[in-house]
Amino acid sequence: MKKIYKIMLGSLFCFALIMASNVSMIGFAQRQDTSEISIEGIWEGKLKIPGGELRVVFKISKNPDGTLTATLDSPDQGAIDIPIEEVIFKDNTLLLEVKSVGAVFEGKVSEDFLVIEGDLKQSGQTLSLTVNRVDKAVEILRPQVPKKPYPYIEKKVAYTNLKAGVKLVGTLTLPSDKSVFPVVLLITGSGPQDRNETVFGHRPFLVLADYLTRQGIAVLRVDDRGVGESTGYFSQATSEDFASDVLAGVEYLKTCKEIDPKKIGLIGHSEGGVIAPMVAVKSPDVAFIVLMAGTGLTGEEILYLQGALISRAMGATEEDIAKSRQFNAKIFSIVKEEEDNEIAKERLQQMAMAYLAELSDEEKSRIGVSEEFLKAQLQNLLSPWSRFFLTYDPKPTLTKVKCPVLAINGEKDLQVPPRENLIVIEEALKSGGNQDYTIKEIPNLNHLFQTAQTGLPAEYAKIEETISPITLKIITDWILEHTIDK
Repeated sequence: MKKIYKIMLGSLFCFALIMASNVSMIGFAQRQDTSEISIEGIWEGKLKIPGGELRVVFKISKNPDGTLTATLDSPDQGAIDIPIEEVIFKDNTLLLEVKSVGAVFEGKVSEDFLVIEGDLKQSGQTLSLTVNRVDKAVEILRPQVPKKPYPYIEKKVAYTNLKAGVKLVGTLTLPSDKSVFPVVLLITGSGPQDRNETVFGHRPFLVLADYLTRQGIAVLRVDDRGVGESTGYFSQATSEDFASDVLAGVEYLKTCKEIDPKKIGLIGHSEGGVIAPMVAVKSPDVAFIVLMAGTGLTGEEILYLQGALISRAMGATEEDIAKSRQFNAKIFSIVKEEEDNEIAKERLQQMAMAYLAELSDEEKSRIGVSEEFLKAQLQNLLSPWSRFFLTYDPKPTLTKVKCPVLAINGEKDLQVPPRENLIVIEEALKSGGNQDYTIKEIPNLNHLFQTAQTGLPAEYAKIEETISPITLKIITDWILEHTIDK
């Protein structure tokens, strides 16, 4: 659940550039009025959105044939070099269309070619945006990203989930080739993730794998099915399907001569923290699991809590928060009760239109919602993943987990609230008779386990830290304690 589930009204991510962070970096040449080339350069501005601001950077250049090409950066969302498919500059007016995120910017260029004033339109919303010419684009710093050469062995590996017919490709890091080692398989959170769990310009699993491997623990990290080099269809999969992919990974690790087959563990982040217990219950070969912001509540309960916490932190009124919950409760009931997608879609759209009709223009602007945006998010609720997520209750599975468990959450996690979830996780483990579990709420950390000020997702990309050193040490020490001389 790294990416906020966008159905929650008042969500910060109405400006959905994050959805395009993995798009190819190649720009597309377009027609232009070649009589003027001064538009070339780097243009930067701030887009005001509900709850904050997002920096926007346009990079415009000229091809050898005289046509223009451009890319878009959203540094505060970790999205870099998104292709701008349509670039038209004529009569001192610039038109940029970013089809991958459904956004269009149109602005008037000043006579001195230093400022462009215009509007950005996306998902039915129009937001004012002024960009200024700058010499250098804002740089995103990620000091924890390891630099090669690494003091350990890195191997590309592949194996197959035979039941699903999915080939999974990833990276196995080994402390050396002179011994056998305990190993952890990393499980990503929600949304299509690569093996590094790349999000908001961060690569948490690369940083985690590097740290663990340097401490004598082997690590396997894998592209999700349908992502990167792995095959299959991500959009049709549920958490149970991803659990079967993890089981295939456990079976693969048992065949590796460098791995101690009795010391195979799992580390799951967010949704991965829901999947890890599923796998531990199904496979006796799982020796331990680490839940990083894993949930103990149903998806529906998580969304209510998440929406209220984030909206409140963004300054929403309690009245707006209550309205959002009431609306969400109605649409969730349709998703749970109506199995036919077409009927459910029609009912959801009717409800959305009725809801919007009750809002004033000021209310729509304040919570950042439009007809087009709302329809798109309601459609997402009918995916196999969403239907499963809404109703899945982790508690019965947690009661069956008998291997050692480390469950950690950040105190400022607004996506998976620590207090409500850690209590439920602990109660489930205890009631199931688990004799070895550790529960920790780590001060000042957000959902990505970064040291944060507010915990709002708007901070994720702005924070240079990828994972707090405290978190890395807690995980490593706990794993070594459960694997050395065992």
